[in-house]
Amino acid sequence: MKAKGAVLVAAGVAGGLALALSFNGLTGSGGIVAQEAAELARSAAPQAERMVPASAEQVSLSFAPVARQVQPAVVNIFTARVVRQRQQMSPFFSLFNSEPRVENSLGSGVIVDAGGLVVTNNHVVQGADQIIVALADRREYPAKLVFAEPRLDLALLRIDPRGARIPVARLGDSDRAQVGDLVLAIGNPFGVGQTVTQGIVSATARTGIGVSDAQFFIQTDAAINQGNSGGALAAMNGEVIGINTAILTGSGSGGSIGLGFAVPSNMVKIFLRGAESGKMVTSWIGVEGEPLTLDSAEAAGLERPTGMLVTGVSPASPAARAGLKAGDIVYAIDGKPVLDPMSLRYQIASQPVGESVTLTILRQGRASNLKLMLAAPPETPPRQLTRIASGNILAGVSIANLSPALAQELGAGLPEKGVVVVEVPARAPAARTGFPRPGDIMESVNGRPVVTVAEVEEALRLAEGQTLFGLNRGGRRVECLFQAPARFGCRAVS
Repeated sequence: MKAKGAVLVAAGVAGGLALALSFNGLTGSGGIVAQEAAELARSAAPQAERMVPASAEQVSLSFAPVARQVQPAVVNIFTARVVRQRQQMSPFFSLFNSEPRVENSLGSGVIVDAGGLVVTNNHVVQGADQIIVALADRREYPAKLVFAEPRLDLALLRIDPRGARIPVARLGDSDRAQVGDLVLAIGNPFGVGQTVTQGIVSATARTGIGVSDAQFFIQTDAAINQGNSGGALAAMNGEVIGINTAILTGSGSGGSIGLGFAVPSNMVKIFLRGAESGKMVTSWIGVEGEPLTLDSAEAAGLERPTGMLVTGVSPASPAARAGLKAGDIVYAIDGKPVLDPMSLRYQIASQPVGESVTLTILRQGRASNLKLMLAAPPETPPRQLTRIASGNILAGVSIANLSPALAQELGAGLPEKGVVVVEVPARAPAARTGFPRPGDIMESVNGRPVVTVAEVEEALRLAEGQTLFGLNRGGRRVECLFQAPARFGCRAVS
C-alpha cells in the first residue's frame, strides 16, 4: 500500500447523514465552552505529570535496567510452510511434477503467561505448518497456535516448558502512555538476533493505518524493522505497552523511516480474554456518529473540530440508558479526548465488557458528564445467514442481517443494521463481475429498499428477467443491472 511516497508493511519477514445542530442561539465565546468541557474531562480521569531530565547526570542515565527486565520475555519465532508448486511442462506432466517447497519466515513474540503462552502477530504465523519459539537464553520449543484474531493481527501460541521456569512480561496500561514518553522496541529485526531500539511515543490511538480492521495503534519512532513483528514496545517502568506490528517505509526500501506502529497492550488484554472463551468480543455502547467540521464545531461553541457528533443512538443501548441523544457531541471519555468516531471506537473497544466509563458531552452549549456501563454487542436481529438461490446474477452469494454483534465480528467499520454480503464463492456468477463483494451493504433490489434478508429474497423472487440492485461499499453507492442471459453493468450513484 502506498501513501505519499511511503509504503506500509507488516514488520514480519516473509456512514450516516449529519443531524442539524441547534446551537445557533449560543452566547459567549467558544473558548469558555471548550474550557468547561476540558475541565470536566480532566476531573473524570486526572493524568499523571511527566518529568524531563533536569541535569546532565540524569541525561546520561542508561536504559539497560529496563532492557534487562523485558528482554528475557521477548522471543524469536521461526515458521515453516510447505508449498506445492507444479512445473507446467504440459497438461499431462503437470499431474506428476508437483514438488514441495518450504517457505521460512521469522518474527518475534512476547511471553505473557508462565504456563507457556506467547503473543505475536497473526501475520507472523498464519498458514505455518511448523512453529519454533526460541527464548533469549537460546532454549527452543515447538509451539502450537491456540487462538488468532485477524482483525487485530494478533495470535496466541502455546509452548510446553516441561516444568522449567520461563520469564514473563508484564502488560501495562497503554492508555497511560503519553506522546513524548520514552519507549524501547525489542525484537529480532532481519534475523540478526535480539535487538533493542529506543525512541518516544509519537502518537496514541492512531487510526486509519490499514494494517488490520481494528486500526488502533501506538505510533513510535523507535526503530522497528522486518522481523520485529510481535515484539515488545516497553515503557520505562518495564511494562509492555504494545505489540510491534507494522512500519511505514520509504518506497521500495523495506527499512524503517521512524514510523512504527504497535497494538496497544489494553487491546492485547481484550484479545487474551477472548482466547479464554474462544471468541473475541469487544465492548459496545450503541452510538453512531461522525467527525465535527469547522462549521459544526463553531456552532457548538468549540474553537476547533474535536469530538464526535452523535447521529444516532440505538434503543435500549448503554448510550440510550445514560441519556445520550442525537445532536450531542462526545468530547472525551474518562478524561481522554475523543478526536473522531474512530477514536471513540478504540477507547470503548479497549475496555472490558461490564466496566463503567464517563463520557464528557456538549449539549446546547453546556458541558456535562454521563456515566454508562459497557455491554457486549447484541445480535438483534438474528443474522439469518442465507445463500441466494439460483436464477439470477446473485446466485450462490451469502447474505445476512447486520446487528451490533455481526458488525463487530465482520469488522471493517460496518454499520449495525441492514443486509451485508458475507461470501461470494469463486464459482458464483457475481464473482466474475466484482459486484457484490464481502462487506458490501445491499440497499435496494429493483428499486425497492431492503433492510432484511427476507426483503431481499422477496424482491429477487418477484424479479422477472432483470435484477437492479443497489450497493453501498464503504460509503460509495453503486447500482448494478443484470439482464438475462448475459448483460451486466454498474454505475456510481451520487
